[in-house]
Amino acid sequence: MRISILLVSIIVIVSCKRQQKEISNAENVSEILVKKEHSDVLAHSKPSEFNTLVWSDEFDGEGAIDSAKWFHQTQLPPGGSWFGGLIQHYTDEVTNSFLQNGHLNLVAKKEKYIDQGETKAYTSARLNSKFAFTHGRLEIRAKLPKGVGTWPAIWMLNKNIDEDGAYWDNQGFGTTKWPHCGEIDILEHWGKNQDYVSSAVHNSSSYGDNVINLGGQKLVEASEQFHIYTLDWSKEKMVFSVDDVEHYVYNPPIKNTETWPYDADHYILLNIAIEPDIDPKFTKSAMVIDYIRVFQ
Repeated sequence: MRISILLVSIIVIVSCKRQQKEISNAENVSEILVKKEHSDVLAHSKPSEFNTLVWSDEFDGEGAIDSAKWFHQTQLPPGGSWFGGLIQHYTDEVTNSFLQNGHLNLVAKKEKYIDQGETKAYTSARLNSKFAFTHGRLEIRAKLPKGVGTWPAIWMLNKNIDEDGAYWDNQGFGTTKWPHCGEIDILEHWGKNQDYVSSAVHNSSSYGDNVINLGGQKLVEASEQFHIYTLDWSKEKMVFSVDDVEHYVYNPPIKNTETWPYDADHYILLNIAIEPDIDPKFTKSAMVIDYIRVFQ
């Protein structure tokens, strides 16, 4: 009997210590930070050096987006159209960007819209985060719009970009022209190549249509299902993945101002562009985002 009691006591003590250790470990990772009832996945399942949540938007609530976290970039570039022959207006209308059922809806629409003396046949939204950071893990759970000619993107720019109308340029930080400032494309998706998502890095060494720093993967139902798009950004490299499946690593052997302008604060951009070859039957489609989380 004494032996049995002793064994039970030992088991209870070991079990308690193990539970305490598991709780302690959980507190050091982002998994316990998932509080939304409609989030059916953990924040991330792969180990990461970045485990402290420093900024997020869970997109709770209804109606207008949180203006303390986001800025609508609507000012057209010189010439009256967005670069690359894009044919949409970015607006601050609630019909183009709004919260509903715990999600951000970024909506591209076919509609006549006049702004800044320019008439266009399509509208969308382009959001700049009022938060910027250097190095960390960025996670976005999203469903993508659908339609030939749609071009949604989740990306980042150095807050020193000299671009009239951008949030951080308006704050006085704009000193450096694109692409020398640096750009990080976490996700791009072209409706003409449905379900293929791409990531890229633009800088002085490689940029624009001739960019060579890129990679991607084919997803299952990118527009019908939520997927988690992730950037792991350290001092040494950037790793891009979807649902923990890596598809591109940027790690230039020589890091200088031409290849690595990435030891400085970057901010997040969300947008849907409309290309000139948009399907004439296109009427409306949305990028739906469940959450955005930044860990360091």
